[in-house]
Amino acid sequence: MSMAEYHGKIKNIQDTPFGYTLSVIGGKWKMVIIYLLSENQTVRFNELKRQIGAITYKTLSSQLKELEADGIVKREEYPQIPPKVEYSLTVKGTSLLPGLEELCEWGVKNQTM
Repeated sequence: MSMAEYHGKIKNIQDTPFGYTLSVIGGKWKMVIIYLLSENQTVRFNELKRQIGAITYKTLSSQLKELEADGIVKREEYPQIPPKVEYSLTVKGTSLLPGLEELCEWGVKNQTM
């Protein structure tokens, strides 16, 4: 169903496919995390933190947990000392990439220098 078909029927934006999508990828860091995982395939927590830079450990941890709960990110924990945890995109997460690429292309076309 298109966005136009929802016009006039929306009682709560969260109940729409658009609202669901925003809940999954919305926020300051989620699309950045998805992008970095798509570029690097599998990344450890501290490497993600280094690549993003300005994000706090607490925020990165909570964003990863939300993405994992939504089925976008896979968390792989290895039983060793010290613990080793790696993150990667799931099939569902990878299916977001064409849409995110289109958003990037829009930015390239419309960003003012």
